[in-house]
Amino acid sequence: MRARMAKKARPRARPASDPADAALPPALGRRSRARGASVPPDREFALFDTPIGRCAIAWGPGGIQRLQLPEARETITRARLLERVQGAREGTPPASVQAALRAIEQLLSGNAVDLSELELDLTEVPPFQRRVYEQARRIAPGSTLSYGELAAHIGSPGSARAVGQALGRNPFPIVVPCHRVCAAGGKVGGFTANGGIDTKRRLLALEAPRSGAALALGDGEAAFGFDPDAAIEHLRASDPVLGRLIDSVGPFRLQLQRTPSVFGALAEAIVYQQLSGKAAATIFGRLCGLFRDASAGLTPAHIARASEERLRSAGLSRSKALSLQDLAHKTISGELPSLSDVRRLDDQSIVERLTAVRGVGRWTAEMLLIFRLGRPDVLPVDDYGVRKGFALAFKKKELPSRKDVEKRGERWRPYRSVATWYLWRALDPVLPGSASREKV
Repeated sequence: MRARMAKKARPRARPASDPADAALPPALGRRSRARGASVPPDREFALFDTPIGRCAIAWGPGGIQRLQLPEARETITRARLLERVQGAREGTPPASVQAALRAIEQLLSGNAVDLSELELDLTEVPPFQRRVYEQARRIAPGSTLSYGELAAHIGSPGSARAVGQALGRNPFPIVVPCHRVCAAGGKVGGFTANGGIDTKRRLLALEAPRSGAALALGDGEAAFGFDPDAAIEHLRASDPVLGRLIDSVGPFRLQLQRTPSVFGALAEAIVYQQLSGKAAATIFGRLCGLFRDASAGLTPAHIARASEERLRSAGLSRSKALSLQDLAHKTISGELPSLSDVRRLDDQSIVERLTAVRGVGRWTAEMLLIFRLGRPDVLPVDDYGVRKGFALAFKKKELPSRKDVEKRGERWRPYRSVATWYLWRALDPVLPGSASREKV
């Protein structure tokens, strides 16, 4: 009888846990389930790709509720978020959150994007922390404050320690840029996200002030505003077929090309259109030779002062001469963005501004984004080399449509520029400067 009673009293087996919990520290999986069970599902979350890894974001009726930086594994990133935003269910971000994700991705790609207008849900944030966060959001990319300086800014001198503690509990990293608040004496200070101060240093390096657009200006070797190794790792994980192409091609070796100005890059691109590299270089040299003081490069004033006939004497077609004149006039009038301007613009805005110039199409603008500005997430779907390389890599008998490339390219975000380079290399190789590619 006792044996039967004992058998009856034995608790029923628990249902199988979430598969994600198998990859988690046991305590973390238990906390996530227990705390989230009784909370109404009025919160949603999504994971999204960035140049520093796969992040997570949660939102509700009051705005963004939490941003989670990448953990060692996606399952842990997800669980960390759910541990802190109880009852959230995975969903599709609304338009306002999608805009926020694009802005965050642009910032982490090395662009000076202002996130201070993004709507945050601060209802559960204590008053002192709210003051700290509001002041931290005023620190511009590329700038830093010490904990003591931030304390003084909020009217609480002497509370540097409390400021540090508030930032350590920051639920909105990146949007509330706690990485821009450092210790006294120029020391980096602590950081509670995965990776600690190494992650903090990486974020600060992404935002480091630069001369002009991207990293392709000034003296010294140009460098990307993203980590190519992280890009390769992401592409391998997201697309095994592309991963095999990466294995066959080898390391990512795209070289950024320096330019003194947007005008200079586009002027060269216009001259190089539909010509072999050698023929275009000859004509461009003749064009520069028309002006005695052009040793340091063409200027808008040079072109604006020259007649169409004079420009054509260098070997330019009438169409290209008119395009150069339109480029010069739009630069002088301020319609064409400067290098400092493009550093603050997202990719689509740059394309729209540049294609307003006669003779500059979307493709030319995209080549500038990749080869001059080092933008990480550009996929020129109208490029023959990209489509031909895609057909070879994915064993297609015919050239894919632009929609086919775009659809597959969604897997490659936010590193579609790197994927583009590998598709070009599939042609063994087709590189910038050849007959099939304009010089930008």
